[in-house]
Parts: sequence; C-alpha cells; structure tokens
Amino acid sequence: MRISPGLPLRRAMVSVFALAAIWTPGGTSTAAPPVGGESKEPAQEAVRLPFAQRYRVLQHGGIVRAANASISCRATLATCAGIRGGEILATGTGGGSRAAVNGDLDMFYVDVDSDPNTYNSSRAEVRMPKGGRATYARLYWGGNLKVGEQKPPKDNGRVLIAEPGGQYKELLADTVVGHRVAHGADAYQASADVTKLVRESGSGLYTVAQLNVAMGKSAAGAWGGWTLVVAYENAAEPLRHLAVWDGFDALRDRTGDAPLVRLAELPFPAGANGRAGLVAYDGDRGSAGDSLTVSVAGRTTALGDAANPLDDVLNSTIGKPVPERVPAYTNTLGYDSDVFELDTALRRGGDQLAFRLVSQRDAAWAGALFVAVDARQ
Repeated sequence: MRISPGLPLRRAMVSVFALAAIWTPGGTSTAAPPVGGESKEPAQEAVRLPFAQRYRVLQHGGIVRAANASISCRATLATCAGIRGGEILATGTGGGSRAAVNGDLDMFYVDVDSDPNTYNSSRAEVRMPKGGRATYARLYWGGNLKVGEQKPPKDNGRVLIAEPGGQYKELLADTVVGHRVAHGADAYQASADVTKLVRESGSGLYTVAQLNVAMGKSAAGAWGGWTLVVAYENAAEPLRHLAVWDGFDALRDRTGDAPLVRLAELPFPAGANGRAGLVAYDGDRGSAGDSLTVSVAGRTTALGDAANPLDDVLNSTIGKPVPERVPAYTNTLGYDSDVFELDTALRRGGDQLAFRLVSQRDAAWAGALFVAVDARQ
C-alpha cells in the first residue's frame, strides 16, 4: 500500500532503523564482535542503544526466526490461548468489549518445562529448510522489570537456553544491554551470539527460561519474550542479502519527522522477493497509530498483513511464518516478533532501502530488525 505524501506523520514519534555497513562481495559476512568474551558476568548496560548493524552477508539462503512470550495473563489456559475469535477480551467504556492489553490484566509467568528450578520458560521452533546450515544465530530477550513487583536488573543479561532434546545451558549477553526506566516501565533488552549452538543442533524446538521479567498488574503492564534470529545458507535458494540490526530505543522519546538513513549498496532486481522482521516491546493491540514502512527510490510502502494492520503493527503478535510454539498464544500481550513480506515494495528494483518505525500512541521499545532480499545477479 502506498502512503500518501500528505499523511500527517509530523506529530508521530519516530524511530529510524539504520545500517551503515558496506556490502562485502563474494558472500563474505560481517558481524559485530562479541563484547562479553569469556566473562562469567552479564554485560554492562546503557540507557539507550542506537540501532546498528549486527550481521550482514551475501549468500544463497535466508533468515528464519523462532519466538515466544515469557509472560501472559493469569487466567485459564483456554482464555490465554485466544478463544472467542482469537482475542483476549476486556470490558471497555460503555459496557462493550475490546481487545485486552497487558495493562488490563494480572500477568503471570509462562512456564512450560517440568523443571522446578525455573519460574518461566517457553519454547519455539527454528525451522530451516532441508539442506540449510546456520551461518549466524542470535538470541534476543527482554521485558519489563516493574509491574506488581520490582525485579532487580542484575539478571537482565542472563537466561537459560536448551537446544532440541538438550539440557539447559546458561547464556550471558555478549554485548551492551539496553536498560531504560521510562513511561512507567523498567525496560530492557539483551542478546547473545548462539551460532555454534544452532549450527550444531539444527532445526527443532528451542527452550528459553529464566528471562528476567516482572509479574503482576500496573498501568504500564507486564511484558517480555525472546526471539532467536537465524541466518542460514542453502545452495538451492536464491542469492540474497541478509542483514540484522539491533539496538534499544523508546519510540516515544523521538519527536518530529527524523531524516531517513538509507541502506545503500543493496542491489536487487525488479520483482525481487524479500522479508523484513521486527522485534518490539509493549505494543498494545487495538491502539492505532504505529506503523512500519520501507522506502525504495522515493516510493514508501506500509508493511502489514492479516495479523498486523497497517496502522497497528505493534499489536502483540508473533506473526507468520509461525512454526511450532509452546504455548502458542494468539495475543502475546506486549511482545511483538513479526515477519513482513517486502515483495510489493521491491517490485521495481533498486539499490537501497530505508525502514521507519512510528509509534504515535504506544509507549513501545524497538529491539531488532532483520532483512532478507533477493540480490541482483
């Protein structure tokens, strides 16, 4: 869908996703080096982390992701799984019903394992195509530490992860952790390189546990979850540009129509296929005014799908493609991990992209963006 130049975005709160890397020919990858090294303590924290390139490569293959929430409403499993038309409902003003948001509900940990030593855990499937081999994998996790309880931040950079059929392993953040107290929340995101684990373990259900997130009820609401982003190579697939950015930024802290920073040196043909994935926190379903757009050669396209309206992309969903998840809640109540098709935006071809995430109402945080686009041969 085209966005009219007259769309009143000037009053929007804007976050710009930028990539300042140079394309490396011949399939050579570039990745930000780990900061944590062999340290046994979580990485340092920063109030704001501007978006920057984490990984980029030109190769035959693509990007897949697994994701799940670590907290949900304290109610029956059937309600939280999304009955009644796929919505958790709350009573609105005038007695009607509306989609519930995390601030409406008493929130409690998701805990799917049988381990008495974990207080939260959830699973999701990495599904690479046959013949796919992981070339880079990164786990992102984050949440709100201040709800009905206040969680100390000392464990923000530490989780447990188990590969398919494996046992839990402690995982420490290997880069600076974003941590900001704002808009009634005590919000953070951490991440770590898990390439070796995913390369050796392959496809299947991964479990992430002990994510530092608070339970209870407050106006800001409880939220938290994790996303595992996996770039893979596969000789049977087209040559593609694969890239991952990350950072941590409160969208409402940005005002005005900030200039776009363009992703250059990205030649793709007319009719190219592509996908973009977004990880974000505390987006409320039914709160219009947030959008993700991509600009190509002066033409701007709003991204969305059946699960993500064009003006409500931060709507608590883990969208398609959706491999197996445990639990598989429809409304993830403040956690977004979505993948959007770029085909319409790419149909004329070009050599640069620019992404913009706008939040006009939600006190939301942006965490990661990843892109896979067919390359010009």
